[in-house]
Amino acid sequence: MTDILIIGGGPAGLTAALYALRSGKTARIVEKSGFGGQIASSPKVENYPGVPAAPGAEIADKMLSQVLDLGGEIEVGEVTRVEPFEGGFAALTAEGDRFEGAALILAPGVKHRHLGLVNEEALAGNGVCYCAVCDGDFYRGREVVMVGGGNSALQESLLLADVASHLTVVQNLDFFTGEAPLAAALLRRENVRVIFGAVVTALNEENGALCGCEILHSAGGRTETLAADGLFVSIGLEPQNGAFANLCALDEAGYFAADETCLTKTPGVFVAGDCRRKGVRQVTTAVADGATAALAALKYLRAREG
Repeated sequence: MTDILIIGGGPAGLTAALYALRSGKTARIVEKSGFGGQIASSPKVENYPGVPAAPGAEIADKMLSQVLDLGGEIEVGEVTRVEPFEGGFAALTAEGDRFEGAALILAPGVKHRHLGLVNEEALAGNGVCYCAVCDGDFYRGREVVMVGGGNSALQESLLLADVASHLTVVQNLDFFTGEAPLAAALLRRENVRVIFGAVVTALNEENGALCGCEILHSAGGRTETLAADGLFVSIGLEPQNGAFANLCALDEAGYFAADETCLTKTPGVFVAGDCRRKGVRQVTTAVADGATAALAALKYLRAREG
């Protein structure tokens, strides 16, 4: 049994492992897909302190290597449930594995809701993006499309309007669902076109990169081709927390109902990263959570050891 079992290998989970290992404890990370979380698919990260600019995958690799060099254990598997037992917690995976830890840190992250189009995954990082704060500046002076009409989409659209030569916002409804002041501010921008009542039906590519998209207007069924160097999707996030609802309270949106202390209702269980209820979700806030959760877990283990 490891001292601290960590579910999720994004920046929060990797940072938690780093702090645990540097404190002389054992740590095991169970990750269901790729290590590094969302930054691993970002073509360039420029907002991480000490790293002026680097591919997200490179930063993720360095985080993972640092954990491995300190003796961290890495497992690949999808945790479907966690069962408390006397002395710790057991994570059970879809693959049939069981991993045990005296303390548990949950950092499963979130997923951006995708459009579900055929070549969307292949174009991620090659014109299709899910974070304007992260990637918007790469499209300075270029044509961009934003899909979405909620608060996040409007805020990101205002950011993109400052850098893009032209921005087209595609909203499936006949109105914005975000706040009226944000909508009004966006509609005042001269380089912004808003298309209501339309959905993106296909992504066009050239030489492996996005070059535009096809949209379908609900009124009359008319189709239209939009040229674009970049397409940003902001139609919501999906926290990956359902398997852990027996241990941690969830809010109405499915996020862990925990504050900056990263504590939960279950002693010995801590949460970290984008999966937690918070106002800002960036790589810097994820690593901050990882450090906080690990230090809380270490305090818990010390108290238990007497």
